[in-house]
Amino acid sequence: MIFRDRSHAGRLLATRLARYAGAPGVIVCALPRGGVLVGVPVAEALRAPLDVIVVRKLGVPMQPELAMGAIGSGGVRVLADDLIARLGITPDEVEAVTAREQREVERREAVFRGGTPPPHLCGRTVILVDDGIATGATMAAAAEWVRRQHPARLVIATPVAPAEICMGLNTKADEVVCVSRPEPFYATGQFYQDFHEVSDEEVRELLRQAAQRYALQIRPSAKPA
Repeated sequence: MIFRDRSHAGRLLATRLARYAGAPGVIVCALPRGGVLVGVPVAEALRAPLDVIVVRKLGVPMQPELAMGAIGSGGVRVLADDLIARLGITPDEVEAVTAREQREVERREAVFRGGTPPPHLCGRTVILVDDGIATGATMAAAAEWVRRQHPARLVIATPVAPAEICMGLNTKADEVVCVSRPEPFYATGQFYQDFHEVSDEEVRELLRQAAQRYALQIRPSAKPA
């Protein structure tokens, strides 16, 4: 399946999550940047608030597109120990990449939140969304961060991911929802006609608009005069 763009993918994903529409305590948490564009139509369809979980891939030195793990807010780190050992990556190299990406996590937290704290997830149904899952490392780090907040239920949701990665993520969440599980899978972008690079400004504006829509949805109707 080829999606027109991330918004189209989000609308299709929302149909797979329809049972959560209007349910109390549901929150959609997207992985920026691309996951936010998918999360917008999902949150709108479910009549749920939209927030972000900031995580960063830890790229292999000299081959940064290959993930050896991921890091998230609060010092959460997930490492692919087998890959690290196979490639002979030293502990110092792992720590150097981690330190660099931690600075980016903190920068994005400041940009996207503007000083506001992360969402309160304890006892809630958290739907964790990204625009695609290639290795699962970034999503695993995000899921670990969410688990530490003690949600009532954690759902990993994405338009596209390899079948084996979805199976592996079943151990990280109560449910994994995926629209398409194609093989072979080389990169998320191959399944989108429009897979443009998303800017910080676009993410910030989408989060602002989503907050306004949700506020209107939950605002009680005015009493007749």
